[in-house]
Amino acid sequence: MPDMFRHNPELSRYELEVDGLLAFADYQRSGHRLVIPHVETDPALRGQGAAARLMAQVAQVARSEGMRITPLCSYAAAWLKRNDPDLIA
Repeated sequence: MPDMFRHNPELSRYELEVDGLLAFADYQRSGHRLVIPHVETDPALRGQGAAARLMAQVAQVARSEGMRITPLCSYAAAWLKRNDPDLIA
């Protein structure tokens, strides 16, 4: 089954479902900034690139909405620094 990316506004997070397991990035919107305080991946998905695929989707959403990302989570900060530093606010 392919990855399923979705926005879950009720929980203020973006989710990536992989084979029934979840990776998610909590967010808060502040003006033109998307603040990411926490990224979490189901332990069974760790080491499979799920968090990276999630962050790639979150970055795409931010870019399409003209937003920049303020990563408070160390994983989100490291991913953005390596892959999309221009989005860091």
